[in-house]
Amino acid sequence: MEHLDVLIVGAGISGIDAAYRLQTEHPQRTYAILEARDGIGGTWDLFRFPGIRSDSDMFTLGFPFRPWTEATAIAEGATIRRYLQDTAAEFGIDRRMRFRRRVTAASWSSAEQRWEVQVTTADGGTERCTCDFLFLCSGYYRYDQGYCPQLPGIDEYRGEVVHPQHWPPDLDCAGKRVVVIGSGATAVTLVPALAERGAEVTMLQRSPSYVIALPGTDRLAQRLPSRLGHRIVRWKNILVTSAFYQLARRAPGVAKRVLRAGLERQIPQREVIDRDFTPRYQPWDQRLCVVPDGDLFRAIRTGRATVVTDTVAGFSADAVRLASGRELPADVVVTATGLQLQVGGGMRIDVDGTEIDTGRTVTYRGCLLSGVPNLALCIGYVNASWTLRADLTARYVCRLLAHMDAHGHRSATPEHDGPVSARPLLALTSGYVRRAADVLPKQGSADPWVLRQNYPLDLLATRFGDVTRDMVFAAPIRTNEASMSSR
Repeated sequence: MEHLDVLIVGAGISGIDAAYRLQTEHPQRTYAILEARDGIGGTWDLFRFPGIRSDSDMFTLGFPFRPWTEATAIAEGATIRRYLQDTAAEFGIDRRMRFRRRVTAASWSSAEQRWEVQVTTADGGTERCTCDFLFLCSGYYRYDQGYCPQLPGIDEYRGEVVHPQHWPPDLDCAGKRVVVIGSGATAVTLVPALAERGAEVTMLQRSPSYVIALPGTDRLAQRLPSRLGHRIVRWKNILVTSAFYQLARRAPGVAKRVLRAGLERQIPQREVIDRDFTPRYQPWDQRLCVVPDGDLFRAIRTGRATVVTDTVAGFSADAVRLASGRELPADVVVTATGLQLQVGGGMRIDVDGTEIDTGRTVTYRGCLLSGVPNLALCIGYVNASWTLRADLTARYVCRLLAHMDAHGHRSATPEHDGPVSARPLLALTSGYVRRAADVLPKQGSADPWVLRQNYPLDLLATRFGDVTRDMVFAAPIRTNEASMSSR
């Protein structure tokens, strides 16, 4: 059975970042990356619907060790995928990747101080390997199935129904009437993209989301030398995003006025803003929907797209019937109704034969789980780019491994003394977060058991935080000796 020092699960942004930090700071360690799909990119390899793009700027979504040098701030999915592929190739990370291997179970043995991992291959076979440290970089999306609520009467509809997570590559919507059900980031991306491709598009939303228009390119990045410009623009974007998030949390009324002012520059009719772009929730209770260069509003102004705020009452053979009595003719219905979340790709985790219920664990420094030895998982920010948090997690894991090496420890287990609280891991009220409340780990009430949405503070904690706090370490087990532990 093959043994690795570190096993990374997932070949997306998190896995590539983890591999770079590991081979840079711990070149003596062996590692491999297992990926269930057949290509690099994770989320950016999975989603292929028209217009797919980042909703975070590329100066922060890109890796700090391989700066984003283009002026484009909001990039298309294919561009991001190429960037990830090129990064993996440049640093030799792609040679450590093993594709079409899904990790289905991991079992920790305190007697052997290691993980045994079960892997399902593409042909249905099973492989096993062991590792000292398990690093889950598979995100928290369920890749095989998106979320679609029960739509009354959908069986009566004779047109094509598509979920964006499984977009058919041969679907051509030009000249067709398309109804996109949803109001989140996917919907506001699809609508202008389909309109640009010649479709007649209606975005049907039960309730509005906060939508903000941002420039698709960064003028400051265009004026500065690439390396220097990247650093300056990156920190500018970090601080501006963080400041607005804090404003929204502390003074939501002010944040609403700022967002409203941006909408009034795009939509002159106030009644339209009141009806279709004024959410019921506070800013940053859910993620903001970014539209680069206001492309959604431009599609609406030109008449190629419309927004309807109503609820689905049923379907006919060729239309969506609304609660108001109105009908929306549709050749294609797109259910941009959300995602499903899971931990570790849905794998089973057990410690000494006891299965771990991740929903009853508490996150330690935003990346380890209470009571689980030598395991880290990458959880990105909800108010900033995923990569910012992913890189901090990878650097923290490397720092923890260095501490274990220096003191002769074989394992490190976060130990939470208090009761598991009901405080959710992700500070959002979005449906996909609420549906996963029982699956996702929880937060504690104080550091180091709090997942902050604050990159500058997390950066300090990653570099200088006490790695021994609330941590139980175990030394190598020798024959006829019990394991030694220290705090």
